[in-house]
This record gives sequence, C-alpha cells and structure tokens, in this order.
Amino acid sequence: MNADKTDSATPVALVTGGARGIGAHISRALARSGYHVAIGYSSRPQPAQAFADSLKEEGGFASIHQGNIGEPGDCERVVHEVMSSHGRIDVLVNNAGITVDKTVRRMSTEDWRAVVRVNLSGAFHMSKAVLDQMVERGFGRIINISSLIGQTGGFGQANYAASKSGLFGFTKSLALEVALKGVTVNCVAPGAIETEMLEAIPGEALDRMLEKIPMRRFGTGQDIARAVMFLADPEASYITGQVISVNGGWEM
Repeated sequence: MNADKTDSATPVALVTGGARGIGAHISRALARSGYHVAIGYSSRPQPAQAFADSLKEEGGFASIHQGNIGEPGDCERVVHEVMSSHGRIDVLVNNAGITVDKTVRRMSTEDWRAVVRVNLSGAFHMSKAVLDQMVERGFGRIINISSLIGQTGGFGQANYAASKSGLFGFTKSLALEVALKGVTVNCVAPGAIETEMLEAIPGEALDRMLEKIPMRRFGTGQDIARAVMFLADPEASYITGQVISVNGGWEM
C-alpha cells in the first residue's frame, strides 16, 4: 500500500481493478481531474505500483490497495486503509471483473460462483463498505461498470451476463435506498471496447462485431472514462439509478 497523505480538500476516488484495462483509463481520468485515486488490485503489485507512479509523474495523486473483492473482509480492509490514509471516499467505481467463459453444459458450479462472486457480489461488498461514511457526509457517487453482455447475453457467457445484468438491478435498488442521502448510484454499460480481451478475438469475429455497431468503430477506454467522470461530478446530482450505455449504438 502507498499511504501518501492528501490534503483534506482533495476528493478521493476508489477504483477496483483500477490499474489495467478500462479501470486504468478511469483512474487516469480521475487523477487528471484532481482526485486522489485509490487503485484497487487483486494481484501483481509491481505493475499496479508502476501505474500509480505514472499517475504521480503526471502530477496526480495515487495509492494502491490489494484485495479480493469477492471477499467481504478484504473489501472492508481496503476501505479502512483508504479512509485511514485519506479521510474520505467520495467516489467508488466498481470496475473489477473476471470472465470464465464456457457453455452452461460445460460450466462447473465453481465457474459460475467465481464470476458472480467477483463481478456482482464484489460490487455489493464494496458499496456496503463505503456507504456509511458517504451517508454521514451527505455525499457520494457509486458507479458500477457493467457490460453490453448484461443486456444482450453472450454465447458461453451465462455467468458473466448474469453478473453484469445483476448490476442493473443492484444499481437501481441501492439508488432508491440512498436517494435522500446525497448519494447517487449509477451504472455504465460498455460495449466492445479496445482492451486486451478484444485483442484476443480473431479478425473475422471482430469484423462481425463491427457490423453490429452503427458507428463502425470499437470504443476506447477514454469513452468509458468520460461517462464515469460525468456521473462522478458533484453537479450530476439529479442523475441516479440509471444505466448509461456506451456502445456506439450496438444496443438501442
């Protein structure tokens, strides 16, 4: 953990899975906007620290915090670390997620549970861990990163689709519970985004995907980060319980 202290006026954002992929773009956008970014990661501390250092070199504030968001105790510990070092958490981005793709006939019970534990239960554990201090302060932004697959389903992705569509219901229910407390809860559902996972898809399959996107291009991590920044803004106070699709028009 990097426990550099920040000024009490500096807003703090906690981004799970914030050192790579879409999470890294979100972390960088927040850091460039003046947030101290607490970067959550599950393993490989060296790359996480190197990424945090790169944000500092750009003039930002960052720290890294290891934990498995599928474990409630880890979530509580990470939140305690951030609160102890920085005194507040203004924004929580539930971004971390995993895939274990198999058809239902081949999927084991553990394959199902592993994905749901991280992608859906992890958002619950992290949100529960930050809520009390947000409610007490009368301000908070919780932003859940879902997926187009949660809206359309995906072949061999029943566990992933279920976990990501589950975030829609979780977002709306929690938004109702805290609507009078100054806390908003929203969801961003990315479409096909240029990440390592997309790079692993064969060219012909990528061409078929592009045909489904009216804009005829894949999204970027910056596209998702911009949506997150909009929802994180203190002035976005009348938007809650919403699912914002960032998919180039794939699913309208």
